[in-house]
Amino acid sequence: MSQNKDSITVEKYINLGAESLKKNGIEEYRLESRLFMMKATGFSKTELFTKNDYVLTEAEKEAFESMVKRRITGEPCQYILGKCEFFGYDFYVDKNVLIPRNDTEILIETVLKYAGKYGIKNMLDIGTGSGCIPITLALEGDIKMTSVDISQGALNVAKKNASLNNVSVEFIKSDVFSALKDRKFDSIVSNPPYIEREEINNLSTEVKDFEPLNALDGGIDGLDFYRRIIKEGKEHINENGFIFFEIGYNQGEDLKMLFEENGYKYIETVKDLAGLDRVVVGRL
Repeated sequence: MSQNKDSITVEKYINLGAESLKKNGIEEYRLESRLFMMKATGFSKTELFTKNDYVLTEAEKEAFESMVKRRITGEPCQYILGKCEFFGYDFYVDKNVLIPRNDTEILIETVLKYAGKYGIKNMLDIGTGSGCIPITLALEGDIKMTSVDISQGALNVAKKNASLNNVSVEFIKSDVFSALKDRKFDSIVSNPPYIEREEINNLSTEVKDFEPLNALDGGIDGLDFYRRIIKEGKEHINENGFIFFEIGYNQGEDLKMLFEENGYKYIETVKDLAGLDRVVVGRL
């Protein structure tokens, strides 16, 4: 990507970055090149066009090239930029947490629907990661949220995101319910690790080599955390409380059986936009 100094302009370097990304199989090569340039220069989207003949400083050039190189190795764009949008809010992300996915917005929408109908006032979020679920529910549903995660690194990210979004969430380091003693909540929500262990190596490079393994590995059949939360959760939800799960596309029937085996009377499955099972709701 090296050019002589006189030609190191925003426009030319965006094009060079896009070419490099395209050659290495990055689908959104032009968009990502622009995003990297915005981060390197501090320019807004509008300034990328109005200042396209701006000559980059050596530091800006090196920062841009470094981001392109990192992306070519497979590192997710969101980690490189240090941010991700979810449900219309901005979240900081790094290697300590999974990158929020659009599919999880279906979980948010389902919880909000039930919260409005049944008057859910407080909830426990298990495996908070970036904090995108409790923060969004607190902002959108005015729900008092408590969140747990076994990873201190994840909790640090989640706390930062609560501050960035100016919302109060209680964060606790806990292996599922271990630090909660006899505390109870109106309902529980979780997007736990649910990938079958032997399937992890089949995931994309971006996921298996960069996102945290402990947020992916759901055990031999992918159901370890669901079993534990469904069983132990009965002691931590108030009467008529719900448990809301995000699930893998092929886990709907398994989750129904787990809920039924543990005495849950009401069970609903919610599909995503592709018509695949994405959320399961259980109520005692």
